[in-house]
Amino acid sequence: MKLLSGFICGVLFGLGLVISGMTDPLKVQGFLDVTGAWDITLAFVMVGAIGVSLPAFWYLRRHQKPLFSEVFQWPQAKHIDGRLLLGAAMFGVGWGLSGLCPGPALVSVVQGGQGILAFVTSMLLGSWLHDRFVRSV
Repeated sequence: MKLLSGFICGVLFGLGLVISGMTDPLKVQGFLDVTGAWDITLAFVMVGAIGVSLPAFWYLRRHQKPLFSEVFQWPQAKHIDGRLLLGAAMFGVGWGLSGLCPGPALVSVVQGGQGILAFVTSMLLGSWLHDRFVRSV
């Protein structure tokens, strides 16, 4: 049941990304171009996501365990440090240059193309390198 619920959530997330236009790098770059031809539509997507997730998190914080697992997997880190800031900056630069972040990139793989495949391959390689060399530090 845990695997099925994860699959269903992933499919819903992917469909939301496609319907909202988040898988279109030009749309995302248009949103990030606040001094040029700014495209505000993705702000509405974000506000909608916050509107759905805030009540859900409020509800879930009041329960002992999730429906299909033994424990919740809440983030444990509570402080801001140099590693977090560097990672956030790298993520932001990559997002701005490519117009993609990991979720939309994985959804876009089904559309193919060398650009998206290079992005996802690089993303997976970076994740593997992090797990191999940085996480243990």
